[in-house]
Amino acid sequence: MNEMYFEKIIKPTLILNEQRAHENIKWMAQRAHQAKVQFRPHFKTHQSLEIGNWFHEIGVRQITVSSVEMAEYFAAGGWKDITIAFPLNFRQIDQIQSLALKINLGIVIENLDALTLLGKSIRQKANIWLKIDSGTHRTGISWDNLEIVFQILTESRKFHHLAIQGILTHAGSTYTAHSPEDAIRLQTESTKRMVQLQRDIVQAGFLKPLISIGDTPGCSLLNDFGAVDEIRPGNFIFYDAEQLEIGSCSQDQISVALACPIVALHPERNEVVIYGGAIHLSKEVFLHAGSTSYGLVAHPEQNGWGKILPDCSIIRLSQEHGILSVPGSMMDQFQIGGLVMVIPVHSCLTAHLMHRYVTLEGKEIQMMAS
Repeated sequence: MNEMYFEKIIKPTLILNEQRAHENIKWMAQRAHQAKVQFRPHFKTHQSLEIGNWFHEIGVRQITVSSVEMAEYFAAGGWKDITIAFPLNFRQIDQIQSLALKINLGIVIENLDALTLLGKSIRQKANIWLKIDSGTHRTGISWDNLEIVFQILTESRKFHHLAIQGILTHAGSTYTAHSPEDAIRLQTESTKRMVQLQRDIVQAGFLKPLISIGDTPGCSLLNDFGAVDEIRPGNFIFYDAEQLEIGSCSQDQISVALACPIVALHPERNEVVIYGGAIHLSKEVFLHAGSTSYGLVAHPEQNGWGKILPDCSIIRLSQEHGILSVPGSMMDQFQIGGLVMVIPVHSCLTAHLMHRYVTLEGKEIQMMAS
């Protein structure tokens, strides 16, 4: 990205290093291939047909999404095998039925009512995944609640058009890790619980279910996925400050940064005010160097941005404002009217809020409409 393009930036703009994104895609696909697991990347991170084509070019044909609308968007773009990794929303059953007529659709359930509704509402084939809580406690059937699992599996025999594919989880606890070793430990614990549930299901006389997992830290760090059949990482295409803090990526793998104009300087308190707030970055936070941070920063450079600046962090956000804390010795590196490049805490949310990307060559890439 040349200086001339930087001069054209007048408001927060999400910059994408396309080469790094391509490298991240190929790297994760190769990890899956070497581990002999199915690669079903989560497209909620980028939400773009054009970026989705980058996966298609390397042979990916099965994807994950997080909403019915996202499934419709990618199905209209030619994707034929899509899992909606979100518990069934009863109020969208008509849309789900329409999708099931057009594509190989995966549906996630976690209760008997959802299975019954699907069995009575959908007549065509659909793939069913049981959402399992393997320790994160966001949602799902607890991995050791065999009573509910067996009830669903037993009831499913009444609906021959509903194919129980397996058990699915997201080890979100790895996002709380403070080191690669900690993330691996949490992921390993989650997977052990899924394997135990798989064994319990088989011992009870049911068909052996597939195991699907889906967190970027675990998928980035594990070399052996054991009994896992499918991985569904998403954030890995961009990575972010949170992943860097965990140790699941390097700075050179981060492929997005938010270019933000500098609008004020307050040297009396070593703060820089930027045009880039909660509506651009979200209010996702992480603990960096012992303090709460809403993002890390770097200077703009020809390849997008340079190395992350030490001891600099976004410490406060309001709707439009971002407050950057910098060491007093570095205040002269920032000028009103200049730009800073913010590495978001969670790139998925920042991308969703910004609605589009601009590559280092100045090309715009659109996302699905909100």
